[in-house]
Amino acid sequence: MKNDIAKRYRTRFIINLIIAAFITCLIESLLIFNIGRLVLVFGKSFEQSSIYVLFYVVSAVFIFALVFYLLQLRSINYINDLSRAMADMADGKLDTRVRVEGDDEFSQMAENLNNLGEDLEKLLEVEREAEKSKTDLITNIAHDLRTPLTSIIGYLELLSGKNSSLLTDDQRQKYLLIAYNKSKRLEQLINDLFDFTKLSYGKITMKVGYVDIVKLLEQLLEEAYPNFQEKGLSYELKTNVPSLEITADGGLIARLFDNLIGNAIKYGAEGKKVIVRVNAEIPNDVVEVKVINFGFVIDEKDLPLIFDKFYRADRARSTQTGGTGLGLAIARDIVNMHGGTITAASDLNGTVFTVRLKIHFDKNSEQIKRA
Repeated sequence: MKNDIAKRYRTRFIINLIIAAFITCLIESLLIFNIGRLVLVFGKSFEQSSIYVLFYVVSAVFIFALVFYLLQLRSINYINDLSRAMADMADGKLDTRVRVEGDDEFSQMAENLNNLGEDLEKLLEVEREAEKSKTDLITNIAHDLRTPLTSIIGYLELLSGKNSSLLTDDQRQKYLLIAYNKSKRLEQLINDLFDFTKLSYGKITMKVGYVDIVKLLEQLLEEAYPNFQEKGLSYELKTNVPSLEITADGGLIARLFDNLIGNAIKYGAEGKKVIVRVNAEIPNDVVEVKVINFGFVIDEKDLPLIFDKFYRADRARSTQTGGTGLGLAIARDIVNMHGGTITAASDLNGTVFTVRLKIHFDKNSEQIKRA
């Protein structure tokens, strides 16, 4: 590209030289012819008059310089525009643009400069978003760590303060249990933060093997039985195959569906039931898993955002249920690592999280997507 522009400029420069020389010769020929006739009329010896020769030389130089300057004037103005635009961009005015006129090397340079400005603006916007995201992450971490920690400190102060002797055994047991539960929530948040950071920055090495996804879901649902009981929920696993082995990282896939099932339990208590549906599309080499709860409906405007870190569609309700705001973000990253997709839909018929994974996943050939 650079060599092509230089070549086109040299070609244009040489063409302008030739045009200027041709015009100069033409004007000089007219001058010589007309002045020569005058000299002959007045009986002067034209060939022996050095002053005429000097006049022709000076006029030829002047005419050539003037014609060549006029031919190059557009290029000179364009170069000045490009120079001013580059100076403005260097001063931080990345929205500066140069008009693109014609189809020559300078219009190509102007187009390249405009593209550079647009790319720099996009990079700057990405950097600003990254900085904002980092600030939001720190703010949310500080808030979510402080909340349970403040409760823990408060109840421990009650248990160890000067008035602790006035507490009954039941009160002591109650406060200890609250402090313990808050400590577990703090531990969960810290673990989620570590997992989210490792997943987001590609610091987890995938250990791909064979995983029976139907058996895995059966096991996860059975393990979550006490949580279902606590929330007054029942569950049902529906599948169109008795078992199905897929190639995936078993630990990550277990974490993925554990998060989705846990999310359904937390926010689906109003619906009294959670359904997990497996649909194996063998010819398409895809397995689809739906986790459905019948709790409160997620607003349509919130659906595109629920996989963002620390986003809560209903912050008050999330605080009551102990959500960290990272479960769905972790689930999304795990799905992306496996080259799959995860979507959410919510209406009066239920809230549905749909995961689609390849049955035969090859991490060496799969283009890993990062959110």
